[in-house]
This record gives sequence, C-alpha cells and structure tokens, in this order.
Amino acid sequence: MSWTRRFPAVPAALLAALLALLSLLAAAPAARAHEERPVALPDGTGSVPQYRSAEPDLLVCKTDRAAFERRTSGFPDALRQRNLALYERCEKSGYRHLQEAVDAVDRPGMNIAILPGLYEEEPSLPPPTGECAALKAPNSSFGYQILSYEQQEQCRHNQNLVAILGKTDLQIEGTGASRTDVVIDAKYRKLNALRADRSNGIYFRNFTAQRTTFNSLYVLAGDGFVIDDVLTRWNDEYGFLTFASDHGLYKNCESYGNGDSGIYPGSASDINDGRGYDVPRYSIEITGCRSHHNMVGYSGTAGDSVWVHDNEFDQNMGGASMDSAFPGHPGLPQNHARFERNLIHDNNQDYYRYVADGTCAKPPAERGYEQGVVCPQISMPPGTGIITAGGNWNLYEDNWVYGHRRAGFFLSAVPAFIRGEEEWSKQTDTSHHNRYAGNVLGKDKSGASRPNGTDVWWDGQGKGNCWQDGPDGSTPGTLPQCGDRRGAVSGASARLVGEPVKLAQLLVCADYSVQARKLPAGCDWYGARGLERVETQIALGAAAVLLLVGGVLWRRRLRGSRLGAAASLLGLAGLALDVAGSTMPLVDTFVPALALLLLGLWWTGAGLVLRAERPWLARLTLLLGALTLLDAFDKAVLMIPWIPLSPAWVRALLAVVWVLWAVVASARPGPPTPAHPAGPGADPEGDRAPTPPPPSPPLTTTAPTP
Repeated sequence: MSWTRRFPAVPAALLAALLALLSLLAAAPAARAHEERPVALPDGTGSVPQYRSAEPDLLVCKTDRAAFERRTSGFPDALRQRNLALYERCEKSGYRHLQEAVDAVDRPGMNIAILPGLYEEEPSLPPPTGECAALKAPNSSFGYQILSYEQQEQCRHNQNLVAILGKTDLQIEGTGASRTDVVIDAKYRKLNALRADRSNGIYFRNFTAQRTTFNSLYVLAGDGFVIDDVLTRWNDEYGFLTFASDHGLYKNCESYGNGDSGIYPGSASDINDGRGYDVPRYSIEITGCRSHHNMVGYSGTAGDSVWVHDNEFDQNMGGASMDSAFPGHPGLPQNHARFERNLIHDNNQDYYRYVADGTCAKPPAERGYEQGVVCPQISMPPGTGIITAGGNWNLYEDNWVYGHRRAGFFLSAVPAFIRGEEEWSKQTDTSHHNRYAGNVLGKDKSGASRPNGTDVWWDGQGKGNCWQDGPDGSTPGTLPQCGDRRGAVSGASARLVGEPVKLAQLLVCADYSVQARKLPAGCDWYGARGLERVETQIALGAAAVLLLVGGVLWRRRLRGSRLGAAASLLGLAGLALDVAGSTMPLVDTFVPALALLLLGLWWTGAGLVLRAERPWLARLTLLLGALTLLDAFDKAVLMIPWIPLSPAWVRALLAVVWVLWAVVASARPGPPTPAHPAGPGADPEGDRAPTPPPPSPPLTTTAPTP
C-alpha cells in the first residue's frame, strides 16, 4: 500500500514539497560503494560446499627450500612432516604460482594446496598490453573499467592477481599452521587479489590475501561458497566482498585495515523479499569472524537475507552498516538482515584525519596502510555501533553494543531516487519494521559499565520500527516498544519523513569525497564543534530571526501587558536553550524539549495578549504555540502514533508564515496594548485596531422653539 493511499489527508502538494526537500540529498556527490557489470542473482539451486580433507590434486610452492624450512620449523611435528612431504611432491610436479594451478583445474571437485610462502604472482603483475590495454568498457567513478565477464576471461589480469573464472566445486587451502603462513600479495598493483567469478561451490581456507586497490577476496555471482579461516588486510576498499551470491558461509575469518569494510556481503540473494520476520533460510551466514580497524567492520548495501551471529566488530569507525544508498546493486532496498549475539564495541576510530592531511591523496603503496592508516571511502558517523541507512525487516537481537562515543544504534531512511528509482510510491519505502530487542546496551559481557554516548539515534521516519525497554538515552526521547514478532508494536509510528533538522544534518554530512579531499564543513562527523555545526547554525539563525521579530512585536504590541512580558522572557530563555542544546556533542532530548516547551509558552502567551487587537494573528500564534508544545511532547514524552508528519514540519512551515505576519502587524500603527475587545467599527479582517465610532452630537438643555 502506498503512503499516499494510506494517508489521503496528506495533501499531495505537501508530500511533493517534502520529497523535493529530500531531493537535495542527491546534490551531494557520494562515492559509489561498488560498481560492477549488470549481474543477475543466482537461481538458488546451489548449496553451501563442504570441506574436503582428501589429499590435494594440485600443489603450489616456491623453489627456495631453505626459506620453506625456516617457515615450517616452528610447526607441530606432524604438520611439519606433512608439509615437507608435500614440498617434495611439489618440487617435482607442482606449480610456482597459484594462477598456474587454477588454470590447470580441468574438472569439478578439485583441491589446490598452497604451501607456506609469499605469493606475489609475478606473471600477473605487469600492466596490460596489446588488446587488453585497449578494451572498450565504461569507466567507474573510481577510474577502473567495468568489464564484462567475457572481457574478464579475455584479460584475466587487467584487474585480478588471481582470476578464478567458471570453476565448479574448487577448494583452495593453505597448508600452514596459521593463516599468515601463506600470503597472497597484490602489492597495490591490482584491484583484486583473488576473484572468483561464476564459480559455484568454491571453498577458501587458511591463507592471507592483502594489499589491493579494491578487494582482497572477491566472490561474484556464485551459488555456494565458503570463506574459512582467511585473513584479508590493507585494501583501498574491502577485505572480503561477496556480491550477488547465494548459499554462502563466512566462518572464523578476520579483516582489518580496509578503507570501506572488512566484510561486505553486497547484494546477497534477495530470497526473502515480501516476507515478515519469519523466513525459511538466509542466503549468507557470517559467524566466528572479527573485523577491526576498518572504516566499518561490516557493510551491506543490499545486504539481503544475511545472518550475522557470534562475531566481533570493534575498533572501526562504525561497527556494522546496512544501506540502500547506492544504485546499481540488485536487491534494493536492503531487507532481512539478522544480527544475533555479536560483540559490537568501541568503534570510535576517526580516520578522516588522513583525508584532511593529504595522506590519502598519495599512491596506495605510500599511504602507510601497514602502519595503521585507513582512507575512508564514504561518509558515515564515527563512533557508532550499527548503522541502518534505508533498510527494512532487519532483526537486531541479543547483541552486546557498548563503548561508542556517538550512538549504539543509528537508523535513518533513504529516498528511492538515491538508488535511481523515481516512482512516487517508492520514495518512502525504506526504514520500516526494524526490530531492536534483547540487546545489552552500555555494558560488556562481564557486566561492567561501558556506556554509549546515546543508545539510539533515529531520524524518525518509518513504520513498524521498535526498540526494547530501557535504552539509556535516545533521540527521540521515547521510542516505540517491541512486543513479540507477531504482536503489535507499542506506540508504533508511521512517519513519511524524518525530523527536519536531522535531515539537514544528513544532507550536509553526505557531501564527502575522499578523491577530492572534501570534508563537509558543518558536520560533526568530520570534527565540526560548537558554532561550526549545521544544527547550531540552524538554531542560531532561527533564534536570530525570532528574537528580532519577537522583540519588535513585544515593543509594539506586548510590552504593556504583564502576560506579554512574561511570555517574552520565556521565549528568550527558550531560544537560548535551543541554541545551547544544539551545540552539545551528543544529542540530549531534555534540553531541546525544554526549549520547545518555553517557546510554546511564549507563543501561547503572546497569542492571548493579541486576541483583542489582532484576532487572526492571535489565532495563528496560539496554533503555533500548541504545535510547539505538541512537538516537545512528541520528542521527549511520547512519539505520537500514526501521524504522517512530525509536528516539527508543520510548526516550521507555520513559523515562516507567522514571522511575515508578525512583521506586518508590528509595522502598522496601533496602541502597544489592546484597549478593548473588537466590536462595532472593528476591522472586518481583524488585522487593524478597531475604528472608533463617530462622535455623538453634543447634549443641550435648551428647550425646543415652539
């Protein structure tokens, strides 16, 4: 059901105006999260592959035996002996580069074993020549070509250190004691260290892939994959990227030092679209992994039907993120992610400083990724646990979320035109039915206090969103409460758009570009404080206008009234509190709500004084006062259910009309205080002082002449 049908009382013009305001978001040149050729989601007939312990069919090793023996000298004896035996075999019939072994795969179900060593895949590193240097393909916003599958086959190493194309049930495993004993290193000279494209049933185990200009390990259009005990690190974008895939499993993995996310199951197969919370299966499972010291630990543009449980996301700028903000991703809008029993904590890194000081403008090999530099690729709020920017039917249950300086949970909507869909009925189709229940907020697993700056930041848009009892701080101040998954949501809201000031903040903060070294001024995500923040600038601008207009109105119309003087003092205090509250680094609902309360009392008092002299202006002023008090109630006491717009929107529109009307009323001559109620001779429009009746003829005592 479309929103316009659900709320027929909402004028189409008003809805158009609000969506036009939201369209300003499109003016911000956001980075494209991931650009790939058009690809269809798998048909779902595959399955998650099983690990095979049989002896390998193909071996990969280097020729320096002394170096190999040094690498394996500390292994447990049985593992060392096995590696020595495999090395003897590899010297005779093995391969020196992983790509050579992949090329030798000639049937489904083969195993490749990589012996301990550093694999730089020297034959794959040179830049393309001949026809491969002149391929015709569109360029991405990052500058690389978006190649077709046929072009990937033709020129495997234009973008890939190791290209695994069209293989079935292939297993690639390192034979070391740990995943760092086998290292595949792209040396920042390829987009991808390993690319598995249209390779169903692939199994990766026990190695490290590193140092690319995009992804360490990339699985594309695969039905069935496992990433088991693999480490990825030091990439411009992603550690693990699995795109448009189904029947996938990540387990016991690790990723760090990535400019976007450590783990990115983008456009996971959208198998649960149209369902509620109860679903038959998930397309991707992620468990036992740790993702740390990245821009974000986990990201999921169109991360649909992903089950993320028993992982740790820490020491990133943000713990995890789902979104519907980037076009060209199958399965938008994002839906049906399930997060359970994860440790999401201390995600307070601020890597934007490396963009500001020019470090990220250097070539990747010179940036210092190995020393802890990360170059953030998109805009996001540092110090946040889980971010949902335009997602539906997501479950966040039984997680530990603590130690974040900004917020534990962050929820905002994204209009559909951002992802390239223009239909009116879709523009408000995100940020619905997200359930946050049973999470431990502000405490670690030992029970020690580790508070978040605020537990919940929500822009206010959406229907069916609900939270557990007792978050320690939230904006808005009270939240819809969760019942059981099939039950009604207590205090359910259904807002067409979010709060206006929050939308302005999101608009300003989206204007980020790592390539242009552009950090938005006015956004506290990038270090703006006090009067630099857009929220404070809005509050200060509104306060200046209201102070000027209210001061003139008080001088010309209210100062002779005790009620008018008292109301004006309350209004002055409300404006000061509104500005002061906007400068706070973390949102506090008490101060803004108190400011709204005082401003509501100001308008109410002023309206009562103006009733006799300016009845129509008085009615508008009283209405504005009532809406302001209602807005304070909505933000701090109870989010009013089932209204399509926050009172703040109507209040802001009426405030503009009121300012213009008050200026005109103050400029017209008239007594400073009402002399008497309107009556005979009053202005029929009620906007001027009453006109006194003509004087009566003088009385006389002279008797009439006969």
